[in-house]
Amino acid sequence: MTNRFISLFFLIITQLFLTPYTSFSQSKDDAEINNRRNVILMIGDGMGISQIYSVMAATPDKLNITRCTNTALVITSSANDDVTDSAAAGTAIATGTKTNNGSIGVDSANKPLESMLKIAERNGLSTGLVATSDITHATPASFIASVQNRGMTDDIAKQFLDTDIDVFIGGGLNAFSKRKDSINYIDSLRAADYNIATSLEELEKYHSGKLAGLLYPEHAPKIIDGRGNMLGNATSKALELLSKNESGFFLMIEGSQIDWGGHDNDINYLQTELLDFDKAVGIAIDFAEKNPETLVIVTADHETGGLTLIESKTNKGKMNPVFSTDHHSGSPVGLFAFGKEAEKFNGIIDNTDIFKLILSTYGFNK
Repeated sequence: MTNRFISLFFLIITQLFLTPYTSFSQSKDDAEINNRRNVILMIGDGMGISQIYSVMAATPDKLNITRCTNTALVITSSANDDVTDSAAAGTAIATGTKTNNGSIGVDSANKPLESMLKIAERNGLSTGLVATSDITHATPASFIASVQNRGMTDDIAKQFLDTDIDVFIGGGLNAFSKRKDSINYIDSLRAADYNIATSLEELEKYHSGKLAGLLYPEHAPKIIDGRGNMLGNATSKALELLSKNESGFFLMIEGSQIDWGGHDNDINYLQTELLDFDKAVGIAIDFAEKNPETLVIVTADHETGGLTLIESKTNKGKMNPVFSTDHHSGSPVGLFAFGKEAEKFNGIIDNTDIFKLILSTYGFNK
């Protein structure tokens, strides 16, 4: 009897002490997950709804974009034109404020604006940019710089060093190393503790720390000219490095050359770039499935080419893509969301609302 009493006594004492401890440990883990926020913003430059559907109709495989659970239509006008350019559209998405065509990171009165990337930095998150263009090009530049004119690439490159961005990967080596002012910003990046990669092979060497991947002198080659899996590899590398921050991260990934296929009225160029971008979308969604504190947003800054899909008279059951312009159009673009709080993205929204909804997902004050 005495032995049973002693055993029961120790069982009760064990439960009294261990149960609260276990409960606290689980609550702490839950709190860490709930407090962590990752946002992966993916911009297919020039990627209208017709562009997406032209690829869906041309390939037997389902696009990764179709894995997204929520959709919206986005109005893309700039402050001074119904038809935006990438600089103004990028600024609207990055800062929540419309500006004039050609301007980056400033309002219509040329007052500098704080981007989502900089707000994320200020709140202790890791940050990154990936693009298949020169990294100082309009869309990535909108998240890092404030300049009156998008052509001020030397100034844009300098402003990378005014931030604490953790990872940036794309083209643009010359903007940092072969400058009009003869300053070598590669040395400045090294002094700021960045690892420097100038090829895809070098990119794979780094598994921690800050990374500047300047893989091409200017823009990356077209996918049809041998770019390979640069965008997919860069996306995976950025996610590997940024996800080490337990507070979370903000990452913008641009499929830059979908737009250029539209400007060239080259449907093969456009579709191959969009398919390449969609592979990166798949990598992002796979990451979000394994990391449920992650929101993936896939959208465009504007539509390019005025693409229309009409019936093909020579090939029954196939559509004939026809371009109506070699410039941008004012057509709304699609937005596709997956993961944490994806349900916030629905209906018809303005491009400035993307910034506001991301801000609310993080729970940050502007």
